[in-house]
Amino acid sequence: MKKFLDKDFLLSTETAKELFHKYAEKKPILDYHCHINPEEIAQNRQFENISQLWLGSDHYKWRQMRSNGVEEKYITGNASDSEKFQKWAETLEKAIGNPLYHWSHLELRRYFGYEGVLNGETAKEVWTICNEKLREKSMSARGMIKQSGVTLICTTDDPVDNLEWHKKIKEDESFDVQVLPTWRPDRALNIGKPGFKDYIARFSEVSGVNVTSFKTMKEAFRKRLEFFISSGCRATDHAPEYIMYVPSSDKEVETIFDKRLNGGTLSKEEELKYKTAFMLFAGGEYSKNDLAMELHYGCKRNNNTLVFDKLGPDTGHDCIDNFAPGAQLSNFFDALDSAGQLPRTIIYSLNPNDNAVIGTILGCFQDSSALSKIQQGAAWWFNDHKTGITEQLTSLANLGILSNFVGMLTDSRSFLSYTRHEYFRRILCDLIGSWVENGEYPCDIKILSKIVSDISYDNAVRYFKFKL
Repeated sequence: MKKFLDKDFLLSTETAKELFHKYAEKKPILDYHCHINPEEIAQNRQFENISQLWLGSDHYKWRQMRSNGVEEKYITGNASDSEKFQKWAETLEKAIGNPLYHWSHLELRRYFGYEGVLNGETAKEVWTICNEKLREKSMSARGMIKQSGVTLICTTDDPVDNLEWHKKIKEDESFDVQVLPTWRPDRALNIGKPGFKDYIARFSEVSGVNVTSFKTMKEAFRKRLEFFISSGCRATDHAPEYIMYVPSSDKEVETIFDKRLNGGTLSKEEELKYKTAFMLFAGGEYSKNDLAMELHYGCKRNNNTLVFDKLGPDTGHDCIDNFAPGAQLSNFFDALDSAGQLPRTIIYSLNPNDNAVIGTILGCFQDSSALSKIQQGAAWWFNDHKTGITEQLTSLANLGILSNFVGMLTDSRSFLSYTRHEYFRRILCDLIGSWVENGEYPCDIKILSKIVSDISYDNAVRYFKFKL
């Protein structure tokens, strides 16, 4: 029986062990999509205790605690941090087969040197060990980033953000990790949601453009995007429910925009026409400015109305949506491509059933302008576990070119989540190692080492055109 979380954790063959320990493990980390708060990096936040660091905003953990019958006061309520940690430890011991069990123990080992197992009985011991360690300067926000081997981070930012914290980080010569903004204009896209009119007013204010029409909204969009690019932005991101394609005339879109700004209620078809026009315009701007576009879709958010009214969004009440029409995604790409405006694009669906659909759409729009110009993104959110990662890698290999894949990201708000890159790399090396040892690919270490090194780090550098 293998020892829990030993040096060969998840590595089942000799080829896998060689690929991981000699190559993948040694590569730095490029976290091209996350939800880290740049203010905490700029101010080099020092966390008071492990609960603040682990439980403060991690809705992955909150969901599991609720599933274990934990009262909300110990999750997002007014219980003490030590009480919350105790409840989390009691939950974790039951989470067999869940990636949180692996991630949590990898974090305890890599950052705190704790080789034991966290459960209800050891919680006080681990609480003390972690909190003592967190007093060290090396465990500040920047310290954790540096010791993780991170070279570049892309945060997720609204177009109305003034990016002051990114500016302060860039001007601080004592910190050499790049922290770049990512353009995320979801609130400008979501025309049917409450607050749209107020958001457009704010968009007008920060852009200096009086947005009274779709035409002037596009002008404001360009101005803010130019500002983001001047601040180092190399990537954009969208999180629609699904990719829509309901074309319309310029006049129709202007009428829809005017109706919404004047307090009217839009039909579903009107919303989709606006969103299609918005995304086609956005894609064209990204292509013109040589930016990569990321599309995260397939999530039904805020399902529990009672809890949403109390706690708001991003509290662990989202789920996979089973509606993600491949035909509309393909038509959307075709419209951009036909106009010569299809940017480098990464597609993430929260529904793993979409793997094959995405894999076949990729091949329809590749060209020589970029290596695997249209990518399938890493297994995302509810799929970034051993099974989900393996299925995504296998599907991509079956239908495309796995060797050109841009690899893993944290998609996290935690400074300890960089172990997810290690977790991914171990699974990647084990999968490739199994193919080699099963006689499905030659044992050519020169080629294999380049494949795992590229997927672990180098492909992302080239794809996004980062300057490191």
